Amino acid sequence: MAQTQTRPEAKPARRYGDRATVRALLETHGQTYAEQAGITLRDTPSPLYRLLVLSLLLSARIRADIAVAASRALSDAGMKDARRMADATWQQRVDALGAGGYRRYDERTSTQLGHGAELLLKEFKGDLRRMRKDPRTADRLREVPGIGPTGIDIFLREAQEVWPEYGPYFDAKAQQGAERLGLPTSPGKLAGLVAERDRARFAAALVRAALDKKVVEDVREAA
Repeated sequence: MAQTQTRPEAKPARRYGDRATVRALLETHGQTYAEQAGITLRDTPSPLYRLLVLSLLLSARIRADIAVAASRALSDAGMKDARRMADATWQQRVDALGAGGYRRYDERTSTQLGHGAELLLKEFKGDLRRMRKDPRTADRLREVPGIGPTGIDIFLREAQEVWPEYGPYFDAKAQQGAERLGLPTSPGKLAGLVAERDRARFAAALVRAALDKKVVEDVREAA
């Protein structure tokens, strides 16, 4: 009697829905916070410093749009690098923050920005690319007043666009957004859903999904 051959188990279908979700997310909310703040990110001193300032502002318990507006206001007032931030008076920094609507933390933040600028000038000549070469970059970032763990996550999440060695960088907040959207949450799997050049935009969009349920609704409608 001939033996009946058993057929191999079928493999689960690929989750094409993930890529549709990612595409919809990037189309509707795929903008980095740096882009929103008017920062054209490059591996040069001024854009990197402006990103660091934005990361500090976004770290506070304040709406992201207010932090972005305050970042723009500081830049519009000429404080686009560590030297000009340090040379500005405490009151000039307070006034610029206030112009951006960043009033709740303006005085403390003005002090932090001044001390941080002085530190960067002393330790790195105001050039964050010198920090990039340090194997303890995250620890050095933590030394900057006002840049705690949240600020480090924000900075490196956005900086991976020009510092690819720190990618894929999908921090806990980005992973929370991925979970809300029904996407995998591990950084490796998330990185596999987009081209390397889109990782920073993707991470920022995931953070928006974590912060705002309407983003999730927009994506579900568009996917």
